[in-house]
Amino acid sequence: MKEISLQGALSSIQDEKLFFLYLYGTNCSVCHALLPQVEEVLEDYPEIQRAKLNVHDVPEAAGEFSVFTIPVLLLYVEGKETIREARFVNMDSFAASIERITTLFKN
Repeated sequence: MKEISLQGALSSIQDEKLFFLYLYGTNCSVCHALLPQVEEVLEDYPEIQRAKLNVHDVPEAAGEFSVFTIPVLLLYVEGKETIREARFVNMDSFAASIERITTLFKN
């Protein structure tokens, strides 16, 4: 998953039909453990554009996305936030949500 700037994230949310944003921190062990699991789920959905943003490097991102804990998983569909998961994420539930949304979006 590529690193993105705050402005790049905001532009992608508006420009992409499906955009996933992973907000994480530099020394966050949960963030670093969860990222490979998230990437594995998203491998099955090439139509979802994705990026990550380090809120420790870009602290204004925390305010922009109303982040109070990390990691945060955000999925935007046509500019609207449709999934928000934070801290300890149930990956089965997350995968099911992604599947449901992409199925609905394709129809």
